[in-house]
Amino acid sequence: MKTKVRYVCQACGYQAPKWLGKCPQCGQWETFAEEVVQPVSTGRALKGQKAVEPVPLDRIEGEREERIHTGIGEFDRILGGGIMPASVVLVGGEPGIGKSTLFLQVLNHLATRGLRVLYVSGEESPNQIRLRAQRLHAVSDRVYVVFETMYEMIEGTIRETMPEIVVIDSIQTMHLGELPSSPGSVGQIRETGGRFARFAKTLGIPIFLIGHVTKEGAIAGPKVLEHLVDAVLYFESPKDQPFRILRGIKNRYGPTNEIAVFEMTGEGIREVTNPSELFMGQRSKETPGSVVVPCLEGSRPLLVEIQALVTPTNFGVPRRTAIGLDPNRLALLVAVLEKKMGMPLGEQDIFVNAAGGLRIVETAVDLGVVAAIASSFYEQVVPSEMVVFGEVGLAGEVRGVMQGDVRVQEAMRMGFDACVCPQTYSSHLASTKKFTILKVAEVKDALKKILNLKR
Repeated sequence: MKTKVRYVCQACGYQAPKWLGKCPQCGQWETFAEEVVQPVSTGRALKGQKAVEPVPLDRIEGEREERIHTGIGEFDRILGGGIMPASVVLVGGEPGIGKSTLFLQVLNHLATRGLRVLYVSGEESPNQIRLRAQRLHAVSDRVYVVFETMYEMIEGTIRETMPEIVVIDSIQTMHLGELPSSPGSVGQIRETGGRFARFAKTLGIPIFLIGHVTKEGAIAGPKVLEHLVDAVLYFESPKDQPFRILRGIKNRYGPTNEIAVFEMTGEGIREVTNPSELFMGQRSKETPGSVVVPCLEGSRPLLVEIQALVTPTNFGVPRRTAIGLDPNRLALLVAVLEKKMGMPLGEQDIFVNAAGGLRIVETAVDLGVVAAIASSFYEQVVPSEMVVFGEVGLAGEVRGVMQGDVRVQEAMRMGFDACVCPQTYSSHLASTKKFTILKVAEVKDALKKILNLKR
């Protein structure tokens, strides 16, 4: 019988009957690799077998699963309160960002609570892992280490030792002996990832899959791997910053778009329980163009400094540069200031930055960006103990945003004494002697209250 082959793009998983130089789906060059097509059993082979009987949803007995707490609060929070039994979590990040370091610390915390854990490494030898564990003060007799890349051998090890937590580092190094393709190929990642997921559900053992990311920032391998797991976490590291952000992209057992903040130190990764203080630590209070905005990352409020610099341009076309913010949104807000406030920004270069390297995508920071630009243009300082939030529309109106109470409470907790917010903001929180809430309906009104502008 002739062996059938197909060609699969190693970047996106696109399949073709023949080799192609350029992938028609993702546009990458020379990414096709040959894979053997495995025979699929037909319906005739199932003839005579009894069909699976469906069960009504209300008759299914629900079991309350107790989460496993790691002892690292930030890690537990991003998972939704702890590790769920039989869950499969995919963790991606750039090389050297701290994935292996974090999980050695997590396993050590679990081991100190009496759990039996297994660390499967396909990249580092046990001696290398031992040296790292010594540096992290995470050496334990309940953390078992094995160096292996073949899935069949790993499955046998797990069945024999029956650990309570398993970490696979990394999924790109794992391979099945029955597949002819090399480790890291689309077929190997898809098959090993799928088998680890089924294996975890069968034995009820939580499994963490560590994965590398491509230059575009996506986990290497086909996107189908993200659909096989219960949660997807991405490690991010702003350039020249000591902190790491673990962002939840998908979570079947908890909220998505949550972040956990860690700081990389000489003795490992340390959780940051107060991210607002971290992002505001180097803020200069008496500088024009600086505004503090309360933004949300998932359900977590963060106070972030928005910096703006407005300066006359030396070229024919003025520059509009945004770092950590949407450049298209910046262009929209500049147009509103020109049209509704009459600010002559056509010959001004405008630079806006979210201090600390954080990436902000929500529109609740619009009013803060507008205030920062106006502050820099008029050389007037925004009160240092004031926060600003609200969405800005094309008509110059200030629109309401979600979870205003959470933003205001975070500002109060951090010692701020005033807040400028949309007119539509309604809450049980009201102005007091220690905290003033100023509601505005238009950008013009907001700038009058923030900068005391009479225009």
